[in-house]
Amino acid sequence: MRVIAGTYKGRRLSAPSWTGLRPTSDKLRETVFNILAAKVPGARVLDLFAGTGALGIEAISRGAASVTFVERERRAQDLIADNLERCGITDGYVIIRASVEDALRRLRDRSAAVSAERFDVAFLDPPYDREPAGTDMESVLASAADVMAQGGVLVLEHARRRPSLPVAGRLVRTREVTAGDSALAFYACQP
Repeated sequence: MRVIAGTYKGRRLSAPSWTGLRPTSDKLRETVFNILAAKVPGARVLDLFAGTGALGIEAISRGAASVTFVERERRAQDLIADNLERCGITDGYVIIRASVEDALRRLRDRSAAVSAERFDVAFLDPPYDREPAGTDMESVLASAADVMAQGGVLVLEHARRRPSLPVAGRLVRTREVTAGDSALAFYACQP
């Protein structure tokens, strides 16, 4: 795994040493960022189910203003911190240790008070074969819209065999791309 482009291009990222964490492949990350090229520079980015942090780190490398990583597992958080250190990234990010639902609730409450606290780009990459206990993807998507700027883009990575929702709350699917067993659903945040 490596950073594809930008300031940290070519930097190697650590992969998990345990099973159950599936990092987004370099090829799929390249596809995501080719599609989002104009949206990332200067963007506030939210990386949900952050895992290795590869999507958020790629966003920082390509000029994102800030990235908020959300990851529940301590060892995955340590992996994100290690990957940030490998790239020499020392600021412009926050790592939140919480379930995605809890983090979105806290972020929503904070962004309600300060409209500038909304995200321009969000990545949602839950486990393919099982949703984490108690996770309702439609609810997560709708909650994510509550912390996004109008016109923001959310990218859902999912198993190709599990279709994405056309609409969830204020999110409307605008595009879907498949690659092997994976699919990327792009959502626009409506007013």
